[in-house]
Formats: sequence, C-alpha cells, structure tokens
Amino acid sequence: MNDEVKVLPLIPLRGLTIFPYMVLHFDVGREKSIRALEEAMLNDQKIFLVSQKDAKTEEPEVEDIFEVGTVCNIKQLLKLPGETVRVLVEGESRARIMEYTQLEPYFEAELEVLLESECVENNKCEALVRKIKDTFEEYIKLSGAMPSEALMTLDDMESPGRLSDIVSSYLMLKQDKKQELLEAFDVTKRLEELLVIVSNEIEILRLEKKIGVRVKTKIDKVQKEYYLREQMKAIQEELGEDDDEAKEINKYKTRINKAKLPKEVKEKALYELDRLKGTGGYSAEGNVIRTYLDWILDLPWNTETKDNFDIKKAREILEEEHYGLKDVKDRIIEYLAVKKMSKSLKGPILCLVGPPGVGKTSIARSVAHALNRNFVRMSLGGVRDEAEIRGHRKTYVGAIPGRIIYGMKQAKSKNPLFLLDEIDKMSNDFRGDPGDALLEVLDAEQNNTFRDHYLELEMNLSNVMFITTANTLDTIPRPLLDRMEVIDISGYTYEEKLNIAKRHLIPKQLKEHGVEDDSITFSDSSIVLIIEGYTLESGVRSLERKIGAVVRKSIADMFENDRKNVNITVNHVKKYLGPVIYTYERTDKEDKIGVVTGMAWTAYGGDTLPVEVSVMEGSGKLELTGKLGDVMKESARAGYSYVRAHAEQFKIYPEFYKDKDIHIHVPEGAVSKDGPSAGVTMVTALVSALSGRKVRHNVAMTGEITLTGRVLPIGGLKEKCLAAYRAGIDTVIIPIDNKKDMEKIPDSIKNKLKFILAANIDDVLKNALLEESL
Repeated sequence: MNDEVKVLPLIPLRGLTIFPYMVLHFDVGREKSIRALEEAMLNDQKIFLVSQKDAKTEEPEVEDIFEVGTVCNIKQLLKLPGETVRVLVEGESRARIMEYTQLEPYFEAELEVLLESECVENNKCEALVRKIKDTFEEYIKLSGAMPSEALMTLDDMESPGRLSDIVSSYLMLKQDKKQELLEAFDVTKRLEELLVIVSNEIEILRLEKKIGVRVKTKIDKVQKEYYLREQMKAIQEELGEDDDEAKEINKYKTRINKAKLPKEVKEKALYELDRLKGTGGYSAEGNVIRTYLDWILDLPWNTETKDNFDIKKAREILEEEHYGLKDVKDRIIEYLAVKKMSKSLKGPILCLVGPPGVGKTSIARSVAHALNRNFVRMSLGGVRDEAEIRGHRKTYVGAIPGRIIYGMKQAKSKNPLFLLDEIDKMSNDFRGDPGDALLEVLDAEQNNTFRDHYLELEMNLSNVMFITTANTLDTIPRPLLDRMEVIDISGYTYEEKLNIAKRHLIPKQLKEHGVEDDSITFSDSSIVLIIEGYTLESGVRSLERKIGAVVRKSIADMFENDRKNVNITVNHVKKYLGPVIYTYERTDKEDKIGVVTGMAWTAYGGDTLPVEVSVMEGSGKLELTGKLGDVMKESARAGYSYVRAHAEQFKIYPEFYKDKDIHIHVPEGAVSKDGPSAGVTMVTALVSALSGRKVRHNVAMTGEITLTGRVLPIGGLKEKCLAAYRAGIDTVIIPIDNKKDMEKIPDSIKNKLKFILAANIDDVLKNALLEESL
C-alpha cells in the first residue's frame, strides 16, 4: 500500500511514547497542547502524538521534538480542575514529520503516514513471532506485573507488526529504546530488535529475583536466631537461671550504682539501660547503646587528683626539670599560691608562644608533675573538622566522642593538665571550624557545662588546667586568643643553652647511649663551639642532635682505640662534626664613614646587621639593595627624607638630592630582610656618608624612625643585645620606650654592655658619630 500525506495538529509528549494499536489516557496541561486537542476535535478527531527529546523542556521548539510519532484517534475528553484535560486515545499508524505548517497557537505538521508493510520472508517472520510469544510469556511470569489475559490477546493476533507494537507497549523501557522500536519501519527488523530487548529484560528480572532470594534468606536466618534465643531465654527462666543478657544488664546496673555519677548522668545511663533491655543485646542498636554506656561509665565525673600545694616543692620540680622559662614558672607558682588561699580558683588557660624547640611542650609535662596532676596531650596540628573536638552524634554509624572527652577518659581524673599542642596549626573546611568548637572549651565562664555531640551530657571542664602552645599568634582566631593568657617564650641565649646542655641534654644523651660512668665528659668550650658553630636556632633541638652525634662518635672512638674515657674538647668537636657551619661576624676594629652596625631579630635569635651607604656624583637617585622588604624600603625612604629636611643641621651640602646618587646596601644580599627597626641605622649611615663623619665601630643600634625624628620602640631586644655582645659590641643605642624590656636581658650580658636610651635621632647621632670631619 502507498503511504499517504496528512496535515494534523501535533502534541509533543513528555516521557511518553505511543505505539499503533495502543489505548491509553494522559493529562494535557500546556496551553498549546490544549489548543491542538480542540482543533483535532473539530476535524475528524485525529491528532499526531510525538515524544520530546528531553522531558524536562517546558516549551519545546521544533528541534526538541522527534520526527517519528503516531497518528491517534481521540476517544474521549474530560476536563479536570485547574485547566487540565484528560484525553483517551488509540494509536492508529506511524507517521513522519515532513514539515511544520504552523507553530502558533499550536503545532501543526504535514505528515507522511507510514502504512504497515507485509513480511517479505514469511517463514522468518513466523519464527520470530513464535519466539517473541514464548519469551514474552516468560517475561510476564517473572515480572508478575501484567495480567495473564495479555497473553491470550497475543495468541489470537496474526499480524506480526501489530504483535510487535502491542508487546512494545507492555514493556517498561527507557524512552530512547521505545523510540527506536517506533522508528523501526521494517517489520522483520522490528521483531528482531524486540526479541533482543525482551531477552535482556528477562536476564535482568532473573538477577533481581536471585538478589531478592539471597536477601530473604539472610532475613530468615536472623529471625530464626531470634526465635531460638527467645526459646533459650524461656528455658533458662523455667530452670531459674539468668541468661547472658540478664547478666550483662545486672553488671551495667551495678556499675551505674557504684559510680559516683551526677544526677543527670545517672538518669541518662539508667534510661539507656532500659532501652538495652528492650532492644536485645544482639541487635545493632544494642551494640550502640552498650558502647554509649561504656563511655559514660569510663569518664571521671567525680574522680580527681589532689593538688600539690607545697609551693617550695613545686618550684624545685620546675627548676630541676627546666632551665629558664621564668615567666611560665612564676605563673604556675602564683596559681598554686592563690588556690591554696582561696580553695576555689578555676584552672588557668595559658598560651605559650615561642619559636620551635624552646621547651613549650615539655614544660607543660613538668607543670603537671609539679601540681601532681595527670597529664594529657592533644595535638591540634592539621585538625580541620569541628567533630574532632565535639564528636559525632550517636545517629551516625561508628560515632565516637570528640578528642576532649577522649582526653578526659585517658586522664582518669576531672582535673588533669590538658595540653592543646600547636593550636596555631588548625585549619577549617566544609565540615566546620574546630576553632569555634574550642571557644567553649577554653572559656572559664562556659566550660563547666561543655556538651559533647555524642554524649549529649554536661561535662564540667572548669577544674581542668588548659595549656596551649603555638609558634605564632597570627593564625589563631581573635576570639580564641582573647580567652587565653598569653606568655611569650623567647629563644634561649647562648648562656642559657650552655646551662641546658650541661644540666639536661648531655646527661640525657649519655643515658640514652648507655654511658653510665664519667667515661665521656664535655668541656665548656666544646659545648659553646657546638652552640655557636654548629646550630642556628632559638631552641635546643638541633643542639641535642649534635651532642648525640658527638657522643656516638666518641663511643666509636673509644672502642676503636681501646680508650677508657674521652674528654670532649674543641678539637674533638671539629673532628667529629666537621668544619664549623655557622660563624658570627665580628665588627671591624676601625671607625668608618657610612658603615653602621644595626641589630636584627630572626626566628633563630638575634643578629647584627651592617648598613652601608655610598655617595656618588649623579642626578639624585636613591638605590636600595640587599633583598629588602617593603617595610624596610619605606623606612629607608623616611630616613632619606628626614636627612634631606635637616641637611643644614647636620652640615650636609643642601643640594645633595639633586646632584648626588645614594646607594644603601644591607649585606647579606641573598637573605630576605624586613621590618622598621633599622630606621635609625639608615639615618646614621646617611648622615655619616654625606657629612664625612666617621661612625664608632663599637656601637650598635636599633629603632624605628619617624619623619619628625622620633625613635619608636622595637621588639626582640633581648636577642638583639645578645647578638651585639657576641659580635664584640660594647655600646648599644635603643629606643627610650624599650627601657622596660631591659629586665629580660640576662645580667651576665647587661653588665657587659653600655645602654644608651634615645628619644630622638639627635640622641643617636650624638653617641654614634665622631665629632672630627675628614
């Protein structure tokens, strides 16, 4: 039969494909589609239904619609509330869109109606038809979703094309698969595709059934075990014996009654115990409750250690175990003294800030020893999840309390010393900010009611003594920092390092290496050489490693050369550790023009910083070199402007800024330098170079300069003065506002240096420059 051409209204369908001979109803709500229905009812009740490529498209365009659909006959229309129409249609024949004749107010298209073709190979078609009927029968039995009457309908059907369309309409397929079957115009190819699809669906149904049987078997096994346990329980009751569950419940009840739990905690524990009775000990919920009860009963709700109020003994312990760190020791002694007086002082919250290796963590352990408190350490380095502090709620699988509660369990007392190490190394991500969770923990006014997410009970942390450590305050959130008492721990002087090495490091290393007697001894000069020549640090970690290396090599030397003892001298150190790695630059013994010794602070301690100024004929350029930071460059420009403004006062040629080029250089060029404290040094060097006056070689200085000539205070005075002394300086010029910081300088250094306090730059120049001119 020849294909015919028709012009019909068109409705794009969302997620729906209609086949010929298929009868179904659907709801129409889009205005265009309703208009198309109304037009179809006026003309033979024929309409063309075709699927959209994407069901989510609300207003489809021509390119959003498939080309092949089904011409349908409208059987019934029913208007529903809300401008929706329910329509019942019957598919008649396939059709392909040739062109759209109208897009508004509804779609209308010229269609090529594809009439059903006959099978060319009758035997093949017959074989395919029989196979599809058999396969589809198996599909219906496995799915159980369709009535058996569907098979009877297929048995009486002779047309292969109609059979394929009816079977296709029954299958639960994705839209793209259904569209492929609709677009298969050749009956034989359509039957082949359909057979493959039905066979695949049967395989999937078999797998689903297999999985279902396996799950049911497991459930039946659990039910059987439960039934047997109940029978066992009944038998034990008849015999007057307690089963394992009852024994466990009684054991928990005894523990709860014996433990000195707060009222709220005890009520919660008994409530959970009642739940455990009801759920059964072998269930998943029973395991969760059992773990929860263990946590409650293991925590030290009312267990505490007795503080050591012997102030003298506490001081002895601190002095014996640590050299220096006076501020920390004094604060602990103050706390003990006040608590001894008041009996009710809350635990202090201290933050020890200082460079690595100065003993922040180890002093906390010594404090716990001195106070007779249990010690718990918790490292916060890299912690980025709020739940690490507060725990997870019990609803989560594998939930546990946070590390604060875990630490309290580990401490076994409610008043331990809790060290929060590396508090400046915390970070945060999408899981929350652990710093926010610590706000409550480190607040003495709030931490008496700390609630962990897992326990959901109030834990009193007010008796805990919290000590935190950090290398810098810059990365600690401000609200958290506000809750702590900050104690700065500066780097050790070489004298302090010498005493630490003699009292602690050398005995420790000798003991670790099995040297019991005095077979290995160190001279003071050898220790000083190790400190100054082989380490560059604020703390003593590297010093301890170097001493360990010397001890090991000494032991090897003793066995190789049959020696019974070794007294380590400077020569031994050089032999064992090789050439000196670090050298401290000594100042020149000659007064020079344009060369001034400044003082600098580094992470490894103090250092001297020579500033050199050279004046050349030129056009008024100012050159700054020596890998200077922005702040230091600004300080140099401020000094340059001050000298230019006061040129006549300093007897300097007033037009120097026009015909003189000035080069300021700060050795060493490969080392980055920054900060404002070299301001007075640069002004002094500029005045010396421009006026021709020499600078005293034995003077070093530090201080920030302003455009009005004021000398502002600086930091790190202790380390700077130590470096100046080491470099052979005997006079240092410091800002007058730093007078209070002189107390921190050891008397051994302070007595060997002359200090000049400068309020303005005139005080500096008067003491640094020689009067005579060249």
